[in-house]
Formats: sequence, structure tokens, C-alpha cells
Amino acid sequence: MAMSWSDCAFRALKEAAVRQVPYLPDAGLSALIRLVDADPGLCLLPLTTEEEGLGTVTGAWLGGERSALLMQSSGVGNCINALGMIASCRIPLLMVVTMRGEWGEANPWQVPMGQAAGPVLSAMGVRTLRLEREEDAAETFEAASILAFESGLAVAVLIGQRLIGWKRFEE
Repeated sequence: MAMSWSDCAFRALKEAAVRQVPYLPDAGLSALIRLVDADPGLCLLPLTTEEEGLGTVTGAWLGGERSALLMQSSGVGNCINALGMIASCRIPLLMVVTMRGEWGEANPWQVPMGQAAGPVLSAMGVRTLRLEREEDAAETFEAASILAFESGLAVAVLIGQRLIGWKRFEE
């Protein structure tokens, strides 16, 4: 049986010696968050804002630890200024971003940032890798962690909404 993208992401975090995982709650990330939370070797850090996560990533790196930031695409806009610091200081960054505003989106508020997240991240110097198919997950997360931690780059894996499923709102 093939591993889920969440299982592949978790395995990549462990293999990359990630120790801290700041996150913002998101239904699309819930399986990965549960895996991280259950592992005593990882510290799951709840955040109040996405840009706070970039400060946490920076502090971890300065303290000699690796971290990975988990968030939804709607929060990318909150990170723009802090991403400038990440790029200028060449802080290794691995982000896992679940996408909204795409496939079957029912909430019109999610569409603008969902469409802009990839271009915004690229404009701020973050390399983006897109994950649309479960069978590509292991290779994608391995490539992202190598780019981030061995090349010292900022990398975001964008998990397509078609892969995570869309949210339906009942009347």
C-alpha cells in the first residue's frame, strides 16, 4: 500500500533531522500534524500568525536546529515581509503549504490568495515544488528537504487542493 502524502512528509522531516515544527491549524494538514504531535523527537509549536512561524524557524536555525513550517495558502500573504529576512540571511526554510482557492473551492475569500500564493512565494525567493499526485509525495518531499537543508534555500511544497480535497459547506 502506498504511503499518503502526510506519511511521506513526516518521513522526510525525520530523515532531514527536523526537530521543531511550527504550524497553524488546518484541516488539510491535520494528518501530518497528528503524526508530528505523536513523535517525542519532534516539537510541535502552535502559532497565532504565519509570520510568527518564520521567526520561529529563524530562531531554531540560529540555535542549531532544523524546523519546518506548516500552513495554509491563505496565510502566505501574512509572511511577505518576514520572507525578505529569510532570503537576505539565507536561512534554510522548508514550508508545507496546503492550497485553497483552487479545485472545487466553495469559499470565495480563499480564491485570491490561493491563486497568488505560488507567485508571491517565488517573488520572495522561495523555490516552490507543487504536489498534485500522492505517488509523487516521497520524491517531492525528499527533493524539498535537500534543497532547503543541504543547499540552504527557502523551499515550499504546495499541496494541491485536488489532492487534499475540497471543503464542502452544508446549508
